Formats: sequence, C-alpha cells, structure tokens
Amino acid sequence: MEMKTIKLPFIENAEQMDFDVLSKTMEEIGAKAVIDSVNWKEYPYTPLAGVSVARSDSHIIVLYNVRGFDLRAAATEDNGRVWEDSCCEFFVSDPSDGTYYNFEMNCIGTVLASKRTSRVDAVHFDEEKMGRIIRYSSLPHFPVELSDKIYSWTSAICIPFDLIGLDKNCLPESIRANFFKCGDLTAHPHFLSWNPIETEQPDFHRPEFFGKIIL
Repeated sequence: MEMKTIKLPFIENAEQMDFDVLSKTMEEIGAKAVIDSVNWKEYPYTPLAGVSVARSDSHIIVLYNVRGFDLRAAATEDNGRVWEDSCCEFFVSDPSDGTYYNFEMNCIGTVLASKRTSRVDAVHFDEEKMGRIIRYSSLPHFPVELSDKIYSWTSAICIPFDLIGLDKNCLPESIRANFFKCGDLTAHPHFLSWNPIETEQPDFHRPEFFGKIIL
C-alpha cells in the first residue's frame, strides 16, 4: 500500500496573513502536492487540483488551487452538504485516540468540520470551534452553478492544532492525513485523492489509506 509523504515548512504567523500575502507566501514556501489519484474508473474526470501545505506555531495551513470544468456552490451554511459542490477536503488522524477529523470546504468558503470514528459516526464542530477555523476563498460567498467552461479558484484553511488533537508545544514528528478533490453533484462528478485509496466504491473515510505529513 502506497504512503505518500509531505514535509511541512514553518511560516511564522501564517494564520495572521491576509489572503493575498498568504497565497504568495505559500507559493514561495509551502510544500506542494497534486491531488490526482483517480481511484475509481467510473469517475475519470480529473480537474487540476494542487495543494500547498505549511504550519505556523499554532496552525496547519492548507491552500488549494483548482482549475477545471464546473463551478458549483449550493451550500452557504457551515456543516452543510459541501461535498456535493466544487469542494476540496483535508482529513487528518488524531494520534491520541484513533479518531480522525474531516475539513471539507466548497469553492466559496463554506466549511464542514467534524471529529469521526467512521463515515456515519461523527460529532460536528460547534459554533465556537467553527469560529476558530480561518478560511479564505477567491470567490465571493454566494451560491453559484456554472458548467462547461474552465474555471479557476483558490481557497485556504488555517486550522488550530488543538482542533485536531495536537499540542502546539509538543508536536509529534508526523501525522496521517489525506487531501481530496470532489464534486458529487457537479456536471462532471469526480473523487480524487492525494494518497491512493484501494476500495471498490468512492470512500474518503478510510484512514488506513492516509499518507504521512511530517511536522
């Protein structure tokens, strides 16, 4: 079973930067990866989806650059059905208790976040926790549904370490995680991952197929 690895560079106070500065800094310094594993042949469409990752003293920063057909955002309220939209996702294991967290964000910056033991067993983040997640998008926060043209967009999410079970003063050497690009109800449905997933049906909720992030 393949396990891709990415090592995070340190960017001081990254979570305090505005979007333009953060985007430029991540382009210069962030660790780069491509979300391009087509795990299920019945969904061959592959938009261009790159991810840049870094960390500060207190946050992990994930920035996505996407280019492809379709632009869909129906979910405007947090913890809605963002995976049906033009969406990027970050799943990460909690090293202390065997659970994992999923952070899913559509192209207009609507976020779903939860702590899980499985696809069906989840505790969604409350308003206080959601308020601590910093998110950005190059698109305005309005519903949109467009298709059959090429669209480009950028989004970013800054997640406090303690929201994923980490002590910022005593970080482990590495954590397990995966990055995804999906769009269940877009005109060109797709289910892409960074680290490959070996299941018969599309399923991102499989920590055994997470890659490694070196902190």
